[in-house]
Amino acid sequence: MTSTRVHPWTSALVTGASSGIGREVALLLGAAGVPTVAVARRGDRLAELAARHASIEPFVADLGTDAGVAAVAERAATVDLLVNNAGFGIEGAFADAAADDHQRMIDLNVGALVALTRAAAEPMRERRRGWILNVSSMASFQPGPSAATYSATKAFVTSRSEALHEELKGAGVVVTASCPGFTRTEFHEVSGSADSSSLIPGPAWLSADAVAASALRACAAGQALDIPGALYKGLAAVSGSMPRWAVRRMVGLGVRGR
Repeated sequence: MTSTRVHPWTSALVTGASSGIGREVALLLGAAGVPTVAVARRGDRLAELAARHASIEPFVADLGTDAGVAAVAERAATVDLLVNNAGFGIEGAFADAAADDHQRMIDLNVGALVALTRAAAEPMRERRRGWILNVSSMASFQPGPSAATYSATKAFVTSRSEALHEELKGAGVVVTASCPGFTRTEFHEVSGSADSSSLIPGPAWLSADAVAASALRACAAGQALDIPGALYKGLAAVSGSMPRWAVRRMVGLGVRGR
């Protein structure tokens, strides 16, 4: 993972770098010697990353605030790889969660991602060099009963990434969406889905480091989509060929059967 062919970047910024996929992306870039701005709210986690690799610069910011987005956007305009990984989800009936929680999810998963992408894309286009890696989800390929807002935000991320991939490729800018399935991170505890995710069989789980490595390879190779794991590649193909009503009903039955 240290060759310039695999890592063509001279600088990077990774959001949500304190845990999970974002942390593993930052570590891979740091190990390759790529100067990387690691963004998250938890300064202690970022300090641990910086202690691992001298090329990692901790940047404490809350992308749930306008000030945090503005500060990170300023730095995003200076790098040639932007990794939009920050995000969160909530599991449960839509009407049971507070309206503010749904709005916070939309603001972070969609609003902050759009703002940072916009900040990075213009200078990348002018330089005719740049990569944007958006961490989406397999949830983007079907509606998500019990995670309706989360799945909708990820559908936005994947659709927008594919659109920008086509729009910007002629300007020397690559846009890639990484769409992992179940991945062992803190996401499930934070989202309140730890109990339901415990029912998922072991072979269906991906490791965060494998997802991170796959996403970086796909982005470096100029791919629009990365779906890590043979199981999830197959599921994406099947769900894409089925009628939408059938996919919707199957997902809904799975939720009610928990």
